[in-house]
Amino acid sequence: MKTVALKITGMHCVSCAINIDFELEDLEGVKEATTNYAKQQTIITYDPEITSVKKIKDIFKKLDYECCLSPADDKYGK
Repeated sequence: MKTVALKITGMHCVSCAINIDFELEDLEGVKEATTNYAKQQTIITYDPEITSVKKIKDIFKKLDYECCLSPADDKYGK
C-alpha cells in the first residue's frame, strides 16, 4: 500500500469533501480516502498494483476539482 497527499482547489463546503471521499473509495485499489475541507487536502491510501495517482487525479477532474501533490506528501514517502 502507498499513501499520497493531494492539495485540492475548488472545494466550497464540507459536502464537497464527503463527495470526494465517496468517489475515491469507489475506485478499485483505493483502501481509504480522507478529505479535509479546512486544509483543502486529501490523504489517500491505495494499492499501486491496482490503481495509480493518475487514475486518482482523474477522479478529481471528473468532479471538476483541481489537485496536485501536496507539500505534506513528503511525510508519506511519496
